[in-house]
Amino acid sequence: MYDTVKERIKFYKSSPWRRKREEILKRDNYECQECKRNGKVSIDYNRFNIDTAQERKHKYLDVDHIEELQNRPDLALVDSNLITLCIKCHNKKHDRYQGKKKRWNDERW
Repeated sequence: MYDTVKERIKFYKSSPWRRKREEILKRDNYECQECKRNGKVSIDYNRFNIDTAQERKHKYLDVDHIEELQNRPDLALVDSNLITLCIKCHNKKHDRYQGKKKRWNDERW
């Protein structure tokens, strides 16, 4: 059902998803639940500051499907399958952008 990127984009732009996303963010108090588990505070302060929010181009929090959308479309809008994550934790979960910058190494030469 959500096998292609086009189908997933259509889902994520839909009104039911946008409403559910907002519900989950509220449920999780606009906090990254992974950071919270690790004793860190990671909330979207910009969300509460209208001036900053309008200037901001990128979202800070994602609502993640625990069971992936393409694998379990039946859980697409089920609360227990959704969790709030900051962009950093979300990318880490999906193993994206984890490369470290190369540093100068004198030993190498």
